[in-house]
Formats: sequence, C-alpha cells, structure tokens
Amino acid sequence: MMWLARVGVAMLVASSAALGATAAHAADYPGRPVRLVVPFTAGGTLDIVARLVATKLRDVWHQPVVVDNRVGGNGAVAVEYVVNSKPDGLTLLYNGSLLAVIQQVQRTPFDINRDLIPVVQPVAYLQVLGVNSKLGVTSIAELLALARREPGRLNYGSGGVGSGLHLYMELVKSSAHVEITHVPYKGNAPAIQALMTGEVDMVFDTVGGMLPAIRSGRVRPLMVTGPRPIDSLPDVPTMESVMPGVMSDAGWHGIFVPTGTPRPIVDQIATDVHAVVFSPDIVARLRDLEFLPTGLDSVAFAAIIRKDFDVWGHLIREKNIHAD
Repeated sequence: MMWLARVGVAMLVASSAALGATAAHAADYPGRPVRLVVPFTAGGTLDIVARLVATKLRDVWHQPVVVDNRVGGNGAVAVEYVVNSKPDGLTLLYNGSLLAVIQQVQRTPFDINRDLIPVVQPVAYLQVLGVNSKLGVTSIAELLALARREPGRLNYGSGGVGSGLHLYMELVKSSAHVEITHVPYKGNAPAIQALMTGEVDMVFDTVGGMLPAIRSGRVRPLMVTGPRPIDSLPDVPTMESVMPGVMSDAGWHGIFVPTGTPRPIVDQIATDVHAVVFSPDIVARLRDLEFLPTGLDSVAFAAIIRKDFDVWGHLIREKNIHAD
C-alpha cells in the first residue's frame, strides 16, 4: 500500500544561544524515563501501536518508556495532562486523528493548535465501511438507494460522538443527502459487535479493526478510504471511486509534546521514532495490524493536522455535532 503524504511548510526561529543550549540538552536526551500518555484503554489499536513504539524506543533510548493510559473526556483527560506537563520531552502524548476533532465537539481547557507541538506521525491507516451481511446490499450505490427509498430505516454505529466512525459516516450522509440514524457506543469494539449481531446496519472502522468481522462472513465491506484498493480487500472499491470529491484521506497516529519543548528535542524524538517504525520487525507487525509506517516529521505532520482540523471542523459546524 502506498499513500500520498501531504507536506506543508512551517518555521520555528530561535536565537543561536538558545539553540546551542538546547542542542547540548538534546544530545543527552532523554537521560531519564519517558512517559507515553495514551488517551484510551489498553487493548485498542491506538494502545497496541503505542506499546510497539514504546518497546522499541526503550531499546534506542536505554531508558524505560512507560505507556500511561489516561482515559476520560473523549481523550481530553490525557491531552490536558500532557499540555500541563513540563516541556522537557519526558512526557509525550500518543493520540490519533480524533485529536483534530476533540476541541471542536466539546469544551476543552486547551487548544491543540496553541498548546501542543506535533512531533512525528508514526503510522497511517485506512477506514472501511462495513454493513451487516443480512442487510442484503452489495455496494455503496445499493446502500444509498435503500436509504433514499426508505428514509429513517437504516442506522449506523460508532465509537461515540465525534469519533472517526461517527464523522466519516456523517461525511457520507452529507455528501449523498441521505438520512441514516446515528447509534453511539462507548468505543469501537462495542459498535463492531453491534454490527455483527445486526443491532446496527453499518459501521465505519479501521481496516484492521473490521477485518475479523468481514472474514467471519457476517459483515460485507462496501468501500475503503484512501486513493487505491488495498491488498487485504482487493475487490473493495475506494471511496474516491464511488463517491468522487468526498475526503478519503488516511487516518493517523501521532506523538505530541507540550508547547515550549526545545526544537532539538522535538527533532530527536522524530528521528528516533522514524527509525523505530521502519525497523523490519515493527514494519511486519504494523502490516499485520493494517497500519502503514510513515514517520512523517513535525512539519509534514502539522500540515496534515491543519487540513484535518479545517475539514472536520466544517462538517462539525454544518451538522451541529456536540459531545457535551
């Protein structure tokens, strides 16, 4: 799988004296144990990939890298903890695409654009729309035709208001001008279980999260995000091919530090994470999980976040989505 990376331009100017001091500090980085804060429970794909990265970074840094699951507030508890931590590179946030949404669907005591520095994008992933096989539809065209023919009949599950599962389906609804009822669950796993039992008709989820349900025969995949079909679902069309013009970019995981963290430390973390995610054993494991290592640096990653923030923000305002 090859996905196009989006690259933007950003500059951070510092005095030569400050650069000299922080460069010396970065040369010894981290020097102490590092905390990798994850905003969701252990066992989910975000946590699994974070732990893969943490284990490998421990070997690179010769220091413990402790994964700290701080759950609550749709991810806000973890973000606030990191924002308020000392900007020394010893407390990192490991978060997903939801970070570009959170402050736009609920009140938060932080502003991600002001209070966090995007350090590196370790991985990207694709989403797939799956329907319960008993629904009897075999394509997105048939699904949308059914939704128009019988308004209000269909529903879809998500991992909660403002989750990627929620927003991707709202994007489809908005673009196709159909009504499909949202049924939020407390996490992606319960939503997938509801799809398999027929409690809901359809769910958007990561390819890795959806594959077991698809392979069971109880879920039929209708389309994947991204620019081209993928190896594990070669016969499933892309969203771009069946719904031209609808945003279908890859989702992402990212590592962030509090604003004020010295640039040499940010660059060192980005360099080390890039090396980690492209190590052969990690590449193989990520592929098993249907993740693609990207290792995008701070500048390229920041451009992706800005685009996601704007695109999802427009949808959130248009659909008046609130998690409060």
